Amino acid sequence: MSEPGRSSLLPLHTKGLTLDYDGARYINAIDLTLQTEKLTVVMGPNGAGKSLLLRLLHGLIPPTMGQVCWNNIPMSDAIRQRQAMVFQRPVLLRRSVAANIDFVLGIKGEAKRDRRDEILDNVGLLDFARQPARSLSVGEQQRLALARALATEPEVLFLDEPTASLDPASVLAIEQIVTRAHQNGTRIIFVTHELGQARRLADEVVFLHRGQLTEHSSASTFFNDPTSEAAKAYLEGRILL
Repeated sequence: MSEPGRSSLLPLHTKGLTLDYDGARYINAIDLTLQTEKLTVVMGPNGAGKSLLLRLLHGLIPPTMGQVCWNNIPMSDAIRQRQAMVFQRPVLLRRSVAANIDFVLGIKGEAKRDRRDEILDNVGLLDFARQPARSLSVGEQQRLALARALATEPEVLFLDEPTASLDPASVLAIEQIVTRAHQNGTRIIFVTHELGQARRLADEVVFLHRGQLTEHSSASTFFNDPTSEAAKAYLEGRILL
């Protein structure tokens, strides 16, 4: 969410976004525009380039060609600091649950116990505050990773298959956290290969196939009347997940 007096990061525009590595093209000339308010789900078969696209949008890797612009401003460290990303495998400090949140709040200059406890309570981890973070279950660790990302109050939150291999209860808990963050004004860009999850969460779908953007439409259009043959095949199970 933008601070008063500071312009929004959105909309996002990419032009000719391309990524090559070792002579192979993984992202191929993607032109994409994401406006405000919507929750975007990125889908596609394995190897389509979903995770690479997120890393390009977040500025973690530079494109071979093309550009990422946030509200007409090219990607920069200052822009990336107004965003956050949660990966498929939680990345946590070897400290207590509370200390993981304190670390982030300290960087922001607001290391306050009440704020930390509010953040942990929001993800259902307040009772685990004194435990070592790595003693948590995988689902709990992912909730902590998500809490730590949200503690930075990002305007844009990238989620790269955050519920992969989790049990249904953990998936539900994370989806609820993401939905609340979205309702509170955080722009969510969420990679998943789970059709049910995409149906539950998405306002719009970005569909990749072989590194190309083959469909960008509302969720209702994507699931009920996709225009690209690749998307139709994917929804029918004819492209392997």
